[in-house]
Amino acid sequence: MTTNKYFGDSKMFEFDKFYRDCKQQNKPFIKAKINPIHKNYFVQVDLMTCDYNLSKDAQDEFDKLIKIEIDYVNLNSKYAFAGYNIDKEIAWFDGIPVEHVDDFCNTLYDLIEKLN
Repeated sequence: MTTNKYFGDSKMFEFDKFYRDCKQQNKPFIKAKINPIHKNYFVQVDLMTCDYNLSKDAQDEFDKLIKIEIDYVNLNSKYAFAGYNIDKEIAWFDGIPVEHVDDFCNTLYDLIEKLN
């Protein structure tokens, strides 16, 4: 059975099932939900479902990725990027445009897998 790299715009029970699946398969949990305030995505990365931690290198890579995304949002969106936080087990990003959410979430997952 293949696992999605992330789960987006679903009901709470679907996120819960995906979370449990990630935990069972020792995979990172990444979810994306539309923020009703600005209509861009709020993306959350949770590594408590697996035995990974974001190393300093991974956190730096996430930081580079998000700075590129912030520049894109500031140039192409009527809403400013709403914020982000990165630590060793949880990261969140608020303001990912609809047209970038798939690439962004897949890149996050791939970086986690590559750097752990």
